[in-house]
Amino acid sequence: MKNIGFLSFGHWSPSPQSGTRSASDALLQSIDLAVAAEELGADGAYFRVHHFARQLASPFPLLAAVGARTKKIEIGTAVIDMRYENPLYMAEDAGAADLISGGRLQLGLSRGSPEQVIDGWRYFGYEPAEGETDADMGRRHAQVLLEVLKGKGFAEPNPRPMFPNPPGKLRLEPHSEGLRDRIWWGAGSNATAIWAAQMGMNLQSSTLKDDENGKPFHVQQAEQIRAYREAWKEAGHKREPRTSVSRSIFALVNDTDRMYFGAEANDRDQVGFIDKTRSIFGRGYAAEPDRLIEQLKQDEGIAEADTLLLTVPNQLGVDYNAHVIETILKEVAPALGWR
Repeated sequence: MKNIGFLSFGHWSPSPQSGTRSASDALLQSIDLAVAAEELGADGAYFRVHHFARQLASPFPLLAAVGARTKKIEIGTAVIDMRYENPLYMAEDAGAADLISGGRLQLGLSRGSPEQVIDGWRYFGYEPAEGETDADMGRRHAQVLLEVLKGKGFAEPNPRPMFPNPPGKLRLEPHSEGLRDRIWWGAGSNATAIWAAQMGMNLQSSTLKDDENGKPFHVQQAEQIRAYREAWKEAGHKREPRTSVSRSIFALVNDTDRMYFGAEANDRDQVGFIDKTRSIFGRGYAAEPDRLIEQLKQDEGIAEADTLLLTVPNQLGVDYNAHVIETILKEVAPALGWR
C-alpha cells in the first residue's frame, strides 16, 4: 500500500492555450482539484512554492482554503524555500492552517533551489550571517521553525498586558499539537537527507538530486531513502518516519492522453549542472497502462518510499488533471499493490 497524492506547481499564463490564465485561476483551480482528488480517493494535495514567478507563491491562504473545503485528504507543500521565510510568522500561519484542516497539514520545506531572480531572499529582508551560505540560512530558519512548533514558551510576558496571560513564558499562537511531526525536508543529496533525519523531519525526494555516484536516478534515490532511514534509527526518534518521491506519470487511455503525452520524450534520466553541482534529473513515464505498470515495477525509488506525489500539468485544467489522477488510482495502482 502507498499513499498517492498530486503535486501542483500552480503555473499560470495569459496564453490562449492555457487553461489557467491568471493567479486567481491557479488558486481557485488548485482548491477545486484538491476537492476532486479527495472524491477520487487520493491521499494528498501538495503544492510547490516559487517567488517572483507566475506560479503559486504564498501557500498558507491556499492550504487553509483547501482545508476548509475538504474532509480527509492530506494537504501539503513540496516545498517552501526557507531562505525567504520568517520562521515565527510561518509558525503562526501553519498553526492556523493546520487547525482549520483538522490536523491534516504536511509541510514540506527546503533550503531552496535557483529562483527567478538573483538572491531573491534579499528582497524579503534576509541576509546570511557572517560565514553562512544562503543554504545554511535556509536550514537555520527551518531549525527555528522546528523549535517554536514544539509549543514551549520562550517569550517574556509584559507585566502590564492588554489581556491576561497564562503563567510563565509565552509561546506562539495558535499552536497546533502534532504539527511538529508533520514537517518534511526536501533533500537534494544524501547528506541533507541524513541531516533531515537527525532533525526529526520526514523526507521528500523529488525528481532532482545531486549525482553522487553515476548510477540511475531511481537507484540513487532509493539509496538516499535508505541512508535517511538508517540515520533516523541512529538518532533514536520514537515515531516512524515518512518518505515521499514525486514523478510525472501518465497512463495513456484515450486520444487526449496520447495527444498530450504520447510523444513524451522524457523517458530517460538527464544530467546537468545547477549552481556548479552535477545533478541528475529523473525520467518521466507515459505509456499504456500495461506497459506503464511494468516500467514502474523497476523504479526502486518509488518502491522505497511510502508516499508518491504525481506531478500534474495544472494548466490543462481541473477536469483533465482529475482524469490523470483517476487513471493512476484505478488503472495502475492496484496492479502494483499500491491500492
